[in-house]
Amino acid sequence: MKRFTMEEVGWTPRIPPIEEATATPAQRAALDACPPAQRSSVYFRTLANDPGSLGERGALFNTVMYAPRGLPRADREFSTAIVSMANGCVYCTSVHARRFTELSKQREAMQRVLDEGHRVETDPRRRAIADFSERLTLEPGAVTAADLAPLRAAGMDDLEVLDLIHSIAMFANANRLMQSLGETDAAE
Repeated sequence: MKRFTMEEVGWTPRIPPIEEATATPAQRAALDACPPAQRSSVYFRTLANDPGSLGERGALFNTVMYAPRGLPRADREFSTAIVSMANGCVYCTSVHARRFTELSKQREAMQRVLDEGHRVETDPRRRAIADFSERLTLEPGAVTAADLAPLRAAGMDDLEVLDLIHSIAMFANANRLMQSLGETDAAE
């Protein structure tokens, strides 16, 4: 069983990341378009091997995760932590669990989910988000309109549901990239 944590974990790429000294102008431009903290990240420097896809990925990620309307950001971060757990991505789980706790100030609740699984979640809205996030991640073809009922009962409107689905889908891609391109440096 994987050990999920809120602690920072490392990541070792399987494809050599670009180095600033040898980066092409397109690679430098793609990295310069990233938030400052990501520009020196070994992960983003690995993604910069294909500067066009890094640019597209970054634009989509920012639109999905940081949109100022719809689903609150803490709910998006909670969902992506659950998705990352379902996909077994220790690195992404740690990042988004930390972001959730920074936004929500609910560190103990997140730690309990990391330690025991999302079914221990007692907040009805977060439980509905967690259940739906895991189901859509693990069984996307089995999701029906009935799976939206708990989200609606938790007070989510159409835009919030759509935002949730976008964040879950984005992390199907984000987790696969992270896990395929490298390996998490963490005790598992």
